[in-house]
Amino acid sequence: MRVLAAALAVVLCGPAEAQNTPSQAALAAAEMLEQASISLSEAESARDRVRALTETIQAYEAGLSAMRDGLRMAATREAQLSAELRAREQDVAQLLGVLQTIETTTPPVLMLHPSGPLGAARAGMMLSEVTPGLNAKAQALAQDLQEVQTLRLLQQDAAETLTEGLTGVQSARTRLSEAIADRTGLPQRFVEDPIKTAILISSTETLDGFATGLSEISEGEIAESDDSIQSRKGDVPLPVQGVLLHRAGETDAAGVTRPGLVLGARPRALVTTPTAATIRYRGPLLDLGNLIILEPQPGLLFVFSGLQEVYGDIGQVIPEGTPVGLMPGETPEIGAILSTRGDGTGTDRSETLYIEVREDNSPVDPESWFRTSKDG
Repeated sequence: MRVLAAALAVVLCGPAEAQNTPSQAALAAAEMLEQASISLSEAESARDRVRALTETIQAYEAGLSAMRDGLRMAATREAQLSAELRAREQDVAQLLGVLQTIETTTPPVLMLHPSGPLGAARAGMMLSEVTPGLNAKAQALAQDLQEVQTLRLLQQDAAETLTEGLTGVQSARTRLSEAIADRTGLPQRFVEDPIKTAILISSTETLDGFATGLSEISEGEIAESDDSIQSRKGDVPLPVQGVLLHRAGETDAAGVTRPGLVLGARPRALVTTPTAATIRYRGPLLDLGNLIILEPQPGLLFVFSGLQEVYGDIGQVIPEGTPVGLMPGETPEIGAILSTRGDGTGTDRSETLYIEVREDNSPVDPESWFRTSKDG
């Protein structure tokens, strides 16, 4: 009986409760990807194909991100349960051996006790008291085993879901580029003079100098605008799903200090304008790579650099949420997604977007305009 009590004490202490959160998260992500696939098929017939495809790509990106996180949690949970089950393996085996011995012993022997009938009664009472706990523990163990099997099957099935999701988002990006090229009807504040633009680029060595000369690149006068986003100051959303890597004035790994902030984004992530704005410039510039300069209101410029593709035409007025470019990089292979779960800190966001804000041609802290308290 002492052996039985010891075994029960070990097995009954600290039971692991079944947690369905990881599997539910992955299943919800799969549903998001399925809905994105439906949206992609409907986007072709939408009146505003650019907006429909933009929303579809964002839905795919959110679904793929959720699937990635769900698989990471599932792998962590499966490893935790497997370790717990291995740690309890010897104790469970010892307990089962004791119980099997009791079960196969003839009833007359079970009724005997060194202390006589009173000892036998007490032993019976002890056994009756631990039996409900033993039964509950057995059920918890069965749930743990079932959860391990569910999580493993989920991870096995994830490859097909991820393949479909990655194929869908790549197709949506291609269709978006085509839809933007075919787009007509956007307001135009001015028409760019390519020669003047080329002269300005060749004659300036800093972003300050280039921004100062932006008014000189048009063929004629730039139409006046009374647009204002002053009421949204400090609450403008970031243009891409990402994590904040460097704040304004911080020195990066290359030893460079800039007045803007740096976001870490996933490869091929979609970048959109967070407000309605005029495209003042788009293309390569200095050492900033491919960038776009937006003017949400007179005297205010948003500079987004580090793009691989840039959308729109200089002088166009684009509505909030309009795609303005794609981040560089290669879409990860299925195996990389499945094997590299990450640690949830955004280490899979390998591309960087630089954001600079200029008021009256002087750089200001972007966080005075953008909402950066939540990571994407």
